[in-house]
Amino acid sequence: MDAVLLAELQALIARHAVPDGSAFRALPNVTLMSAAAPTPPIADVTEPMFALVARGTKRVALADRIFDYSTGQYLIVSVDLPLEAHVAVATPEMPYLGLGFTLRPEAIAALLLEAGTTQSTRSDPPGIAVSDLTNDLVDPVIRLLRLLDRPADIPVLAAAMEREILWRLINGQQGSMVRQIGLADSRMAQIGRAIRWIRSHYAEAIRIEELARISGMSVTSFHRHFRGVTSITPLEYQKQIRLQTARTRLISTAEDVAEVGFAVGYDSPSQFSREYRRQFGHPPGRDGKRLRQSKEAGGTAE
Repeated sequence: MDAVLLAELQALIARHAVPDGSAFRALPNVTLMSAAAPTPPIADVTEPMFALVARGTKRVALADRIFDYSTGQYLIVSVDLPLEAHVAVATPEMPYLGLGFTLRPEAIAALLLEAGTTQSTRSDPPGIAVSDLTNDLVDPVIRLLRLLDRPADIPVLAAAMEREILWRLINGQQGSMVRQIGLADSRMAQIGRAIRWIRSHYAEAIRIEELARISGMSVTSFHRHFRGVTSITPLEYQKQIRLQTARTRLISTAEDVAEVGFAVGYDSPSQFSREYRRQFGHPPGRDGKRLRQSKEAGGTAE
């Protein structure tokens, strides 16, 4: 990527981001982030998005798989995934600078229809991948961010620049992933239906046969395609959702640990505590107290 473009991208993000490590929604589909030090991991279900790093390094974990992307690289997430993410490299002298851009299926579908490329390949691109930024992708991102200095131009010009970003992604290295987001009959869309069901019913026992039916596949085909897209099994996906939801509840309230475990679908308090500690490194009670105290103090828990 051209050094001049990278320098302008860095300057724009630094000027408009909030310099405290929190995400700032600069535009309806765009968030900016600046951090002067590494941040603690945050677990959340990430919806389809394009995220770039203008400076520093960000680390994303999907179960036991690690994805690092650094200065001049971007990440694509093409289906709802339970990820744990944090800024891994940042200093006060060289703060981390990043941008996130929401990938809306309807916007991608409209572009594919306009271009006449609406046929699904029925392939199984992964649900997450890292690539290098290119000049033709960074250019519309920069032009979009320039609008933040001229707010009156945003209602007129922003949509066109967002379309150009999507078009560059559709035709970029991860274009097959991005196209699948907008195709209603793609394998990713089929798996997406099962994912949405799991997210809505995470506390219930799941039946693979039912998920396969929702996806319109045989059980064998569903297992294969689900893992191909998400890198994990349906049961592992459900466990990630349960644990992330439990952690959110423990941070926001001082609920009894066993009650939280039951609320997210665990019948055994010991199993809940064991899996929670394996996932987050601390027992649930201690972790919740630690994070609540940090939140009240306005700091970050290490």
